[in-house]
Amino acid sequence: MSFVADLLILGTAWAHVVVAPYTKVEESFNLHATHDVLMYGVSPDALDRYDHFTFPGAVPRTFIGSLLLGWATKLALLLAARTELVPVTSKLDVQIAARLVLATANALGLILVRHAVSRRFGRPTSLFFALLTCSQFHLPFWMGRTLPNMFALLPVNVAYYLLWNRASNATRPSPTSTSTALGLLVFTAVVFRGEVALLLAPMALYTLLAGYIGLLDLIGVGITWGFLSVALTTLVDSYFWDEWPLWPELYGIYFNVFQGKSADWGTSPPLTYFTAHLPKLLLGALPLSALGALADARARSVLFPCLAYVALLSALGHKEWRFITYVVPLFNVAAARGAWWLASRRKSNILGRFAFALALGTLAANTLITAASTRASMVNYPGGVALARFNEMYAGQEHVHIHICNLAAQTGASMFLHEHAPPYLPSSSSSPSDLSLSLSSFFFNEPNDNTPKEGWTYNKTESLTPALLASPSPSSSAVTHFTHLIVEDTPAPFVATGQWRVVEAVEGFARWTLDLPASIGDVRGGGGIDGMRKGIRGISPREVVRELAGWSPNRWMGVVRMERAERLWILERT
Repeated sequence: MSFVADLLILGTAWAHVVVAPYTKVEESFNLHATHDVLMYGVSPDALDRYDHFTFPGAVPRTFIGSLLLGWATKLALLLAARTELVPVTSKLDVQIAARLVLATANALGLILVRHAVSRRFGRPTSLFFALLTCSQFHLPFWMGRTLPNMFALLPVNVAYYLLWNRASNATRPSPTSTSTALGLLVFTAVVFRGEVALLLAPMALYTLLAGYIGLLDLIGVGITWGFLSVALTTLVDSYFWDEWPLWPELYGIYFNVFQGKSADWGTSPPLTYFTAHLPKLLLGALPLSALGALADARARSVLFPCLAYVALLSALGHKEWRFITYVVPLFNVAAARGAWWLASRRKSNILGRFAFALALGTLAANTLITAASTRASMVNYPGGVALARFNEMYAGQEHVHIHICNLAAQTGASMFLHEHAPPYLPSSSSSPSDLSLSLSSFFFNEPNDNTPKEGWTYNKTESLTPALLASPSPSSSAVTHFTHLIVEDTPAPFVATGQWRVVEAVEGFARWTLDLPASIGDVRGGGGIDGMRKGIRGISPREVVRELAGWSPNRWMGVVRMERAERLWILERT
């Protein structure tokens, strides 16, 4: 059963990557950095072709995570080619492979936490931990995505494992485990995400008060790991950004916190993490975690650093769910303890049976919400779909110059989808041994030295407005070179010029609607909930029950319906 639970965590992470292979703009820096590491290598001559010099972003980010992911992906691709497990036929396959590698790493971190839960709380609680984790949406869906937070998640989970991987009757972890766990949190805060320092603070205080570590040892851990981490990120990132000295995360903290620039992306009320983001991340695990804390003092000790971290982070005006994603595993530990408390009640009375049903019902409700969220997310990347479709439609043509609009670039049109532009992957038509040798040469011997320079041009220039692109007499000579466009605005002005025609429209997620019987009220379109309420007021409760009871199972499956809307259009010059 333990092995099955581990496979469930890994399989859930992989499934989210496979069903939603495209990416969003938040992932673009690390995704494109990984692309450049894979495709160009890391020699000084290769750096000129790196994407971050063209699109640097608001603040510099570390290359350490992308370097490690790129190197691990190289090995995974070579293994796949050698064993014929997974064919590598396109750059999109490489993107999926990189995301699967990241998902695997984070899944292994959660598996370590589950094993620590098994030792500390028992196997049934660890099974509920796995089920709760896999039934949630945000963590499994995003842990294979190249957000900086997802690179930080692995060392944070390893730190959790070191602190709580001990027998149920053990009073404290070993000094080595404590020091290593705190050191990993220092490393994560220095290199990947500065907000982890706010998690480190209550965690260090707790270990100090609980007697896990002495004050001098705690100071020594902070100085040693801090110095080594600063040295590492400064050496690596100064090289890749061509700026000395550069500590990216310190620059980001100064820009976002001390200069207050994070407020430019919006601010939220102080309690937003507690009232909105935690319920969204945890779903049914939130009330179960409160029950687990009431039932077991060990669960309370797990939750203390989490609550303190969220409270400290609430002082910042700009709030996003991903800033608190690190506490989800620990909340799930407490929730798993609460779920097992419910499931272990005596089934000989109605209260015990109700408690058991409540635990299973929570998992079922989580799964339904996650299924709906995943289904919507699968069609929420129109940019990736549009560019992949474009590559397929015009494969074999030459002299293609396409402009990619902002929405397309933000919703999946990554550099891994520049399929018909250099660098080109080795042909997949060769034998497995030849393909493995070709991939080895490509990834480990500066692949672009002998790469042809001709190919399609994928242009993402942001300053080219729709009015300029649609103008019959464009003032910019660059616009006249475009043979195709992917646009987010209505294509009518483009078509009206006579220079463009619509090739295909790409749909994306619009909303979920309820499809109830007409006698109860139509909630589609503008009717909404008010329309349903008016319909219900027009008939008796008995008629409502009779109407709903007469529905077939197939009819019930169609109660919730996903609506799509056209988001992007592929245009061709006439």
